Amino acid sequence: MPNTIIELPHVGESVTEGIITKWLVQPGEKVRKFAPLVEVMTDKVNMEVPSPYTGTLTRTLAAEGDTVSMGQPIAEMDVDDIPPLPSPIEREGTRRINPGVPAPFEPLGGIHAFEFVDSVRSVGPTGSGKGGQGRHDALQDAVLAAKFEPEIRLSPLVKRLVGKHGVDPLKLTGTGMGGRITKEDVLRLVATAGFPGTAEPVPAPTPTQPIYPELVGGSSILLTPLRKTIAAHMARSAQEIPAAWTMVEVDVTGLVACRAAHRDAFERDHGISLTYLPFASQVITQALTTNPILNGRWTEDSIMLNDNVNLGIAVSTDGGLIVPVIHGADSLSVTELALRMHQLAVAARSGSLKLDDVQGGTFTLDNTGALGSVVSVPIINYPQSAIVTTEVIAKRPVVGAGDTIVVRSMMNVCMSFDHRVCDGAEAGRFLADVKAGFEAITESSALV
Repeated sequence: MPNTIIELPHVGESVTEGIITKWLVQPGEKVRKFAPLVEVMTDKVNMEVPSPYTGTLTRTLAAEGDTVSMGQPIAEMDVDDIPPLPSPIEREGTRRINPGVPAPFEPLGGIHAFEFVDSVRSVGPTGSGKGGQGRHDALQDAVLAAKFEPEIRLSPLVKRLVGKHGVDPLKLTGTGMGGRITKEDVLRLVATAGFPGTAEPVPAPTPTQPIYPELVGGSSILLTPLRKTIAAHMARSAQEIPAAWTMVEVDVTGLVACRAAHRDAFERDHGISLTYLPFASQVITQALTTNPILNGRWTEDSIMLNDNVNLGIAVSTDGGLIVPVIHGADSLSVTELALRMHQLAVAARSGSLKLDDVQGGTFTLDNTGALGSVVSVPIINYPQSAIVTTEVIAKRPVVGAGDTIVVRSMMNVCMSFDHRVCDGAEAGRFLADVKAGFEAITESSALV
């Protein structure tokens, strides 16, 4: 049986790496083609990667908890079925790609075809292999050599160190992002192998000293892959986006009355509760259609405006916060929004979201008021331009017509926005439209 390399599949342009969370098949075990092989968590969604072949798993190349780049080998398998080698005409008709940078869902060098299989929870595998006999072996060996020995890219600093110490870059194992060779990689090799030149010292690790000695002896919580992903995503947003914040106070007395008028019939007809969130979603998506700059995103040379409003809804799960996306939310009624939100929330909490359910978001809404929050300063969901929170609805005394004091249901709407994309004036106009949209809802408003 030919021995075949199994790679982590490319699942989309915005997904570059994943965390191996659980091997579903152990070395020595038999697995059928398309049967679940490994669970992987990306910054978008959890997914099961099916086996590309029927065969026996011989070795895992990535351990549970490891972060692996898309296209990187994760296992070896003795396969029962190996795809036939394409004919010269078929190879001639395929487009060659840069070795070491495999394109999603495309053949590598026109020699070994990848498969892309859609499953219930995720997408399926790519596989490249080595085996067979004669010319088949030679060609596939050439493919693997080209794929696993990519062009070495060095930063100017690393180039200077390599030249100074006479280091062969091919002998270095990069520990930087995407396998890049770092300054520390060069200095470590110089220090251990006795290369010529004056080696710069590599700082030795020192024992961590407690800053607060009285806290020593406490317990710790191991980080889950999802918590690590959330942390990395939030840190990137905070570091790269110059965010500003603003808030408006909204009279939602009419909204409260409208929900109360429709709640019983809605639950009877659809079997789910009618919350305030679908109303808020419709108001916000309509405001985005008249303020498209908030539905855009920053690039290095332009502001990209999205044609559709794909609204991300923050959902709290036992493992952490997940933001599934309602595509084309600006064209949906309150009823349609409520039903779609319920489907996504159930899928998020059961771990059955598909990749499409979490990709393509253009704006995010978080109902922090459900937790009793009065004011929030949310972190923008990178690379979007803004995020809105709806806070708790509470009855407050306000000044009415004729300077009378009346009791109204009030709610704060808070927004963090990318100050590169818009200024306070644009953000203010958007929130003014949101405020007007909420306050236009009355007890007799229909769920459209």
